[in-house]
Amino acid sequence: MAQLNQIELQNLRHLVGGYQTTASKLNDYANQCQDQQIKQMLQQAAASAQNTTQKLMGFL
Repeated sequence: MAQLNQIELQNLRHLVGGYQTTASKLNDYANQCQDQQIKQMLQQAAASAQNTTQKLMGFL
C-alpha cells in the first residue's frame, strides 16, 4: 500500500473525528428517545458511523 501524504493524512483524521462525533451524538439521541422505532434507527445509524470509523482507521 502506498504511503499517505500529509494532506491525505489530515483528511483521514478529519473524517475519523467527524464519524466518531456522529456516532457519539446518535447514541446520545437514541438513549434519550422514547419511540422504539426511532431509537432503533438511531442505534443502527450510530453503529454504521462507528463501522465507518473503524474502516477509515485501517488506512492510518
